[in-house]
Amino acid sequence: MAETARRISALEGRAYQGPGIALNPAAPASRLSLRAPEASLAALSKALGLILPRKPKTTAESGKRAALWLGPDEWLLIDEGGADLTVLCAKASALHSAVDISHRNTAILVAGEHTEDVLGAGCPQALSLARFPIGAASRTVFGKAEVVLWRIAEDAFRIECWRSFSYYVFSLLEKAAREV
Repeated sequence: MAETARRISALEGRAYQGPGIALNPAAPASRLSLRAPEASLAALSKALGLILPRKPKTTAESGKRAALWLGPDEWLLIDEGGADLTVLCAKASALHSAVDISHRNTAILVAGEHTEDVLGAGCPQALSLARFPIGAASRTVFGKAEVVLWRIAEDAFRIECWRSFSYYVFSLLEKAAREV
């Protein structure tokens, strides 16, 4: 059997710790871009082991797996347990499109009391806890890069972005963190 290489983070070795803010690369994860009509959601939810969210800005979690609503028929699935999400979706005999984007995306964890200020430096979205509660997720921009923001705690966000933009996004976050 062939050995598989360890996936190296595009942000290997990058981290920032400052007063009231910490920036760190997230652990490697399996990711899936899922598109499906309403009629397929029950079968896909069963196959994935979580109920796919159906409302804007919502998420669903089960163990180390999460589904983030990105549009009326679109979800980003993230699994930190190493599951092959395409295999799970293939078990559903329902119309859908499932594309593994594990090698395309990476994530940055932003945490601390100044998280909203740091993110606000590059994101036009209202990120207060009242407008963007814990569990909320949204596709938006940070600087000039498209990202998916997911509030994972009162003072913490996970930023999903393309690996090719991750250094740019991290650098902008770090610059904003140093100025806060």
